[in-house]
Amino acid sequence: MPNTPGPETKLTPDLAQRICLLLMEGVSLRRICQMEGMPAKGTVMVWLAKDDAEGGPYATFQDQYARARRVQAETLVDEIIDIADNRTVEDVAAESDTISTEKGDFPNKEWMQRSALRIDARKWYASKVLPKKYGEKLALTDGDGKPLPVPEIRVYTGAPPLANSEKDVDDDV
Repeated sequence: MPNTPGPETKLTPDLAQRICLLLMEGVSLRRICQMEGMPAKGTVMVWLAKDDAEGGPYATFQDQYARARRVQAETLVDEIIDIADNRTVEDVAAESDTISTEKGDFPNKEWMQRSALRIDARKWYASKVLPKKYGEKLALTDGDGKPLPVPEIRVYTGAPPLANSEKDVDDDV
């Protein structure tokens, strides 16, 4: 349903709260802005880009929006389990990953690929919005972001230390 332009383009605390609650529930901003009574996506983008004094309506909305996006990432991470287990509302129509025919049951590869794509999209989003929690762990770093030094590991075998050269070993025999 396309968004119909209306008088509600002024940022109000109620409108900001409605937008942020929907974001936290996992609804995309594009879909929110297509809902009746919601501002156009471009309007929301302008609100997010406005330079406002701290505590002003736009700064407050920008803060709420950023927190809502972090919560949205957590919501989408929770959905990963539901998608993998076919427990989301959308999956009720396709309850299983098999197609039953008169010749037997076969894997529904298209449905399984779509589920994998949905999971990957949520993992990617979470890794970008919450990189410390869900991002790639490439290396351990110190407080300044520098890689930690790799400690030297020595294994004690109980045997005496090796001689300096093989010739020394042969002479001892």
